[in-house]
Amino acid sequence: MLKIYALVALVAGLSAISFVGGLYVGDNSPQAANAGGVVSFNSTEEGVDFGLFWEVWNLLDEKYVPSTVGTTTKTVTNANKLYGAIQGLTDSYGDPYTVFLPPKEAKSFEQDVQGNFEGVGIEIGVRDGFLTVISPLKGTPAYQAGILAGDVILEVDGNQTATITIDEAIDLIRGEKGTEVILTVGREGQEEPLDIPVVRDRIDIPAIETEIREDVFIINLYNFSAVSVNQFRGALREFVKTGSDKMIIDVRGNPGGYLEAAIDMASWFMPSGQVVVREEFGGDIEGEAYRSKGYDIFTDDLKIAVLINGGSASASEILAGALQQQVGATLVGTNTFGKGSVQQLISLDDGTSLKVTIARWLTPNGTSISDGGLAPDIEVERTVEDYQADKDPQLDAAIELLQSL
Repeated sequence: MLKIYALVALVAGLSAISFVGGLYVGDNSPQAANAGGVVSFNSTEEGVDFGLFWEVWNLLDEKYVPSTVGTTTKTVTNANKLYGAIQGLTDSYGDPYTVFLPPKEAKSFEQDVQGNFEGVGIEIGVRDGFLTVISPLKGTPAYQAGILAGDVILEVDGNQTATITIDEAIDLIRGEKGTEVILTVGREGQEEPLDIPVVRDRIDIPAIETEIREDVFIINLYNFSAVSVNQFRGALREFVKTGSDKMIIDVRGNPGGYLEAAIDMASWFMPSGQVVVREEFGGDIEGEAYRSKGYDIFTDDLKIAVLINGGSASASEILAGALQQQVGATLVGTNTFGKGSVQQLISLDDGTSLKVTIARWLTPNGTSISDGGLAPDIEVERTVEDYQADKDPQLDAAIELLQSL
């Protein structure tokens, strides 16, 4: 998933690794037949005549004149036209996560996954065709300005988002520290759109915080970065020292991170070989199961709940689903986002990249995460008024549940 903020701090070498809840990175791009820089088409599948493409290309070269003086302020190069054509090709698949990245966008994405960026601190995705906030990162400008998970971004500085890609939206929202961007959002329960100004800043990504309430140990898990793996281990060590048998893992507003981090965390609760998540490919390609490493340090006496909401996505859904179905954890809150697709990032020529959806995530029992996300076992809403009054009925419900067991 493309990001306003990066959840990934390190990408080592050129080997394919999984992160952002399912993104493979590598340079294993397929090679196309190329003659003098021009791709040759040797067949016309289903009657498609690729000569039409070149006919339109030549007609545009020959006839195009800007509709008004000053409309075109730069020369449209052959590279611009080629990139535009390829973007149209990827758009034809109707998948918001399958995108072609020209050099500028590809470089920005690379900076994201390396953690070098300035912005507002929100994760965005597409839900029901609308550009939607998956989660504002806690403590970031977006969080402090009042952006909420589930907000639909209608405009960015007056530019409507209905006809632009996620990448174009990211390009509009990101910017230099200290500059302001106005996000116009639609929010459930609000009749009119809200104009919310947000001042951009450098984004420092938290990983984990812990607290104890009424003998319940709470792990607030903000992302699944490489750093979070060690911090999660440290949090479990803290938990053991308390002597408590009640644990809450809070992944509300957690948009994901490294797949390997989710597997490692689940492994503390599961025996070796037990399925954490399944990967389903299309066609006749056999799927793959990712299994627990078998740390399995807890007994059946452990009482555990996982807090989820519409901002819980990707790796959060993988961990929550595994703990629910394999460990018996109770999910409390509202439906998760439903980001259950796997992307591969392929480096191409001229500094461009292709990010293509190649698979889907399934929970251990075979439920597709993309099909509506995960439903809570105990549904509890947290309203805007609750946020404003610093009330947390979801956390209260989870604590009450664990104390009753």
